Formats: sequence, C-alpha cells, structure tokens
Amino acid sequence: MNAGSVSGLRIDRLVTSGTFSLDGGTWDVDNNVWIVGNDAECIVIDPAHDAAQVEAAVAGRQVTAILLTHGHDDHIAAVGEFRGRVNAPVYLNRADWMLWERVFPGTEPDRAIEDGDTFEVAGARLVALHTPGHSPGSVCFSLESEGTVFSGDTLFQGGPGATGRSYSDFPTIIESIRTRLLTLPADTVVRTGHGDPTTVGAEAPQLEEWIARGH
Repeated sequence: MNAGSVSGLRIDRLVTSGTFSLDGGTWDVDNNVWIVGNDAECIVIDPAHDAAQVEAAVAGRQVTAILLTHGHDDHIAAVGEFRGRVNAPVYLNRADWMLWERVFPGTEPDRAIEDGDTFEVAGARLVALHTPGHSPGSVCFSLESEGTVFSGDTLFQGGPGATGRSYSDFPTIIESIRTRLLTLPADTVVRTGHGDPTTVGAEAPQLEEWIARGH
C-alpha cells in the first residue's frame, strides 16, 4: 500500500497465482492485481486468477471499473466471475477482443478502451496509453498524480514483455515502450503485471541493449 498525493488515495497490490496458456503450452504464473482508490470506491486493474481473493481485497468498496491491460488468459480468466461479484463494467482494447473470445466464447467486454481514455476514481485520473507489442491491444494506465504507470506485460523490471508467441511483435513493443513509457518522468514508478515494480529511469538506459538482444 502506498500513500498517494491525492488525499485518501491508495494503491494496493495483490499477487494471485494460476496458469497462462497460449499456443498449446501452459505455464504457472503469479500475477499482480492493482487496486486504485480510497475507502469508498476503487478501480481494479487485471483481477487475475482468483475472483474471491480479489473481491476480498476490494473489501466492500464500490468498484467503478475493471480495467484490463490485455487479453491473455492469465489476466482475464477470472474476470467473468469477478464482474458478477462486484457488478462493474469491464474495459479492454478492441484489438484484444479476439483473445477475450477464446476465454469467453460468444461474449464481449462491456466497453472498448481507446488510447487517451480517462478513468476517474477517488479524485485521481488514470489515462489509457495504447502500447501494442505484447499483444495488439495492450494498454498501460498512467496515474500522473501519483507518479506511476501500470504497465501490464508491456514493460518489466529488466526489459520488455515477451513477444515470442502469437499476436506479439518485438519491434512494435520496443516502439511502444520508447514513445509511450520512456517519455514519462524518470522517477515514474512502473507497476508491472508480474514481478516487482521498477522505474522509467531504471529501464530507459537499457533500451539499446534490448534492441541489440532482439528478444
């Protein structure tokens, strides 16, 4: 939990465990679930794996939106149940709706996220940044007042998200990171979809090395 510069705002991190499946493989993963709000209301980013566990972390607050950074099943498989528990709309960039369809056939998210969309909660504003590469519809959420960005699987401590599977592209993710994330202030905290947070300043100097490695 971190005290924010908007009065009463806090950012909670919950780690949930499950699996990620794509291209015929399945892997065990731990996911970060981010909850942004105050004692009355919150937004939940990527309520992964365990809907009951995420609901417990919400602790009775009104959930005004469920924001998905992308459509991979480790991030969205529990969303259907969680949406039913908290009665909140689910947002996902339309370019990843084909991934949603794989998990929830015949259904759609409630609303599409567009680049630049804003989401208000507890006096703070999250801004959607379309950052394709890990998936076509990957989105990060900038929370400027708190000096942080929720990067999903676009940027991690030590490098970009994976691009070796279907619907991903390494040059695209590098361009997204270069133009949308590394342009943020150096002290911006990057709250990732998996693992520990980092900062823009810690990751920016490695850009040329990532490109040279081409992973």
